[in-house]
Amino acid sequence: MQLEKVQILLEARRRQLADELAELTKPPEAGSNLSFGKRIGEGTSEAVERISSTAAARSIAGALAEVDRGLEKVDEGTYGLCDECGQPISSERLEAMPSATLCVTCSARRSAH
Repeated sequence: MQLEKVQILLEARRRQLADELAELTKPPEAGSNLSFGKRIGEGTSEAVERISSTAAARSIAGALAEVDRGLEKVDEGTYGLCDECGQPISSERLEAMPSATLCVTCSARRSAH
C-alpha cells in the first residue's frame, strides 16, 4: 500500500476516533443528574451506561494512540517496521490494520503479558 494512501486512511480514522471520543466524553447536559436511588433500579441503567461509555472511551483512546503512532511512523519513514523487533510487518497485517506498529509475533508476545 502506498504511504500517501496509508496516511490518508490513518488521518480519516483519527478524525473518526477523535469524534467518537469527544462524543463519549462530553459533559452531561445541564439538568441531567446521575444519582443512585435507595432501591435497586433507580439510577442503575444510567450508571451502567456511564460505565460502558467510560470503557468504550478508554478503548477508543487506545485506538487513537495506535493511529497517532502509525502516523508518526509514516513521518519518520519507519512505517511497516515493528516497533519491538524492527522486522518488517507483513503486508497482509498492514492491509487489515493500517495502524499496526507491531509484527504478529511481537503483538502476540505483548498480548500474552
